[in-house]
Amino acid sequence: MKKLIFGIISIFMIFTLFSCSKKQEGDLLSTIRSKGKITIATEGAWAPWTYHDETNALVGYDVEVGKKLAEKLGVKAEFVEVDWDGIFAGIDAKRYDISCNGVEVTDERSLKYDFTEPYAYTRTALIVRNDNNSISDFADLKGKTTANSIGSTYSEVAERLGAKVVTIDSFEETLQLVEHDRADATLNDNATFYYYQKVQPKNPFKVVAETKNPSHVAIPLRKGSETATLKEALNKAIEELNSSGELKQISEKYFGTDLTK
Repeated sequence: MKKLIFGIISIFMIFTLFSCSKKQEGDLLSTIRSKGKITIATEGAWAPWTYHDETNALVGYDVEVGKKLAEKLGVKAEFVEVDWDGIFAGIDAKRYDISCNGVEVTDERSLKYDFTEPYAYTRTALIVRNDNNSISDFADLKGKTTANSIGSTYSEVAERLGAKVVTIDSFEETLQLVEHDRADATLNDNATFYYYQKVQPKNPFKVVAETKNPSHVAIPLRKGSETATLKEALNKAIEELNSSGELKQISEKYFGTDLTK
């Protein structure tokens, strides 16, 4: 009987240790903390969200937010620069833990990914050349050509509006296509364009329309129990950064306005 009881206890202890081990393995936040770093995907070519300054250092709103979030988690932020169309594929393949890259929350993306609470709000701007008088509203895009980043929300919106979309890698390249009449317009977030106007005041572009409802910018994570505690921790960190006014300060630093409300 003693041997039987001892055997049952041993099996129970082994099962408990195995279950705890599996739980630890399946908890992304625990994995991140054990490594001491969180891997963040970002473009590095979309000012002022994420770009390189005159010293070639990676900077921007998303870069500072990512560092602050990592600090709240008690780890270091490790940024990996990747083209926009590779960000979600990298999250799927577990090459990156999260992305800080001005990602807009959409119904389609929410089917596949979990999102944190928003850490910024923007509106979609319709941008054309200064001498273009044929487009004054989103409805005018039907039958026209737009230039947008591959796989971006803006290219999807343009297609729904009946435009033919020419895909390109970066915001600067989309503007080049519009400037040289290889596209009639481009869609992008208004904050990015107004920053561009600030640093390039003699640019040949104008905004002719903006969406009324703001887009929610948040951090995408893989769906599932593995990321549940990480999402909770990130939401807490975003709330704390909002309450302290740090998010507002970072936004005003890069955009000249508060995008956090």
